[in-house]
Amino acid sequence: MKNGYRWVLGLPVLAVLMFGLGAGTAVTKEKAEKAATPASSYSPVVIKEDFAVTMERMKKEKPQIMSRQMDLLKKRYDLSHKAAKDVTMSRGKAVQEGVRVNLPDGITWEKLAALTPEEIKEKGLWPAGFLPLPHPNHPEGGMVFAKYHIDEIKKQEGRDLTRFDLDFDLPDHFLPEFPPAMYLTTRPDLGDVSQGKVITLMNYYELFNGILNPKQLEGLRLLVTPFPQQQFNQTEDRRSELPSRGVTCFDCHTNGHANGATHLVGDIRPQEFRHRLDIPTLRGVNIQRLFGSQRALKSVEDFTEFEQRAAYFDGDPVIGTKKGINILDRGHQVHCMAEFQEILDFPPAPKLNIYGKLDPKKANDSELRGQEIFLNKGQCAVCHQPPYYTDNLMHNLKTERFFKPQMINGRMANMDGPIKTFPLRGIKDSPPYLHDGRLLTLEDTVEFFNLVQGLNLTDQEKKDLVAFLRVL
Repeated sequence: MKNGYRWVLGLPVLAVLMFGLGAGTAVTKEKAEKAATPASSYSPVVIKEDFAVTMERMKKEKPQIMSRQMDLLKKRYDLSHKAAKDVTMSRGKAVQEGVRVNLPDGITWEKLAALTPEEIKEKGLWPAGFLPLPHPNHPEGGMVFAKYHIDEIKKQEGRDLTRFDLDFDLPDHFLPEFPPAMYLTTRPDLGDVSQGKVITLMNYYELFNGILNPKQLEGLRLLVTPFPQQQFNQTEDRRSELPSRGVTCFDCHTNGHANGATHLVGDIRPQEFRHRLDIPTLRGVNIQRLFGSQRALKSVEDFTEFEQRAAYFDGDPVIGTKKGINILDRGHQVHCMAEFQEILDFPPAPKLNIYGKLDPKKANDSELRGQEIFLNKGQCAVCHQPPYYTDNLMHNLKTERFFKPQMINGRMANMDGPIKTFPLRGIKDSPPYLHDGRLLTLEDTVEFFNLVQGLNLTDQEKKDLVAFLRVL
């Protein structure tokens, strides 16, 4: 058994495999025993392969794995760099524009919208870019970081987040800007307090001493302190070439925002059914009431504690004990970390009034039309309610209405299930979109929900809706 895959073979079949008709059909006793191993919820604790052998094997497999993933992305999307005019993220990075999901030959978005979900499913016309997005190596999983973050952490701390078995897959221009801005609810007068730097253990004190209170400063220190994790630890069961001190909360949530890092959710088994996770921003967690990939956690304190107890180790505290699980003190460490996270603010939105809606004196006609669509025909506000554009609930879009179950690079695409209504404030700073990052642009997102909800939006209505989303 590996990663939850299960093969059940009867004894006669095993006999043929082991002592079979010729050398071409023979397998080793070890492989036969492995094939007959029952499925398990647990990761293997005792690693039977020497680390040097594991690393050499995975390094050799890496080019083929990454080629397979990049071929998938190129078939699904237009990956070119197309910057939107006069639209940037908070610190100036270009926002990508246009629908990037490729359609089947002979199909237009208008033709697709005219079909029923049953017709789309039966004819196999659901765009591949709307199917669940697999992890760069789904059977293996684990935290993967973009090269720009790896380079910066290596430069500042000498800590290497490179994986010897795979690389990050999405092009940089589809990811959040780096480093991202940081805004505080306690000091809005300061604007971006990051000073254009990636906040780490090496500089957090000089940047925030005198701005944060002692509890918040201690919380920030813990958020930038590395602790052992599934792929980055000191044991032979790791994916870094050298023993690693681990990862920090801000290795994914850079500057309290996000950097495009990906992972697999820890609370689904077997492996092929686990969802890829697009790391969400921590901006505005003070107004959120559901946390975790299945939103079973009801406070940021619960989430903070859960992350290092379980999420760091793919939801397996047994393996966490082996690799160095970090048990946070609830009354002090968790409290301090949560207090800092609670003051991370959304970026400024100068066109919005105190109710989170457009000021007619500041917004243009397209943005105002987009707001009207958002609140009415588009049904967006049913889930994304002003002023923060979330209802803090879970919703099941039932996307399985549109496609047949299929295996995609080790990911069984069968359904999405309930997903959280994420806040849309500052949404242009947080690409890619949806819970697994399958939607590269806001235009992709509008097309996706136009089909899923059966909205029948016109081309102009879609453009106006994107214009509105960009100013939130």
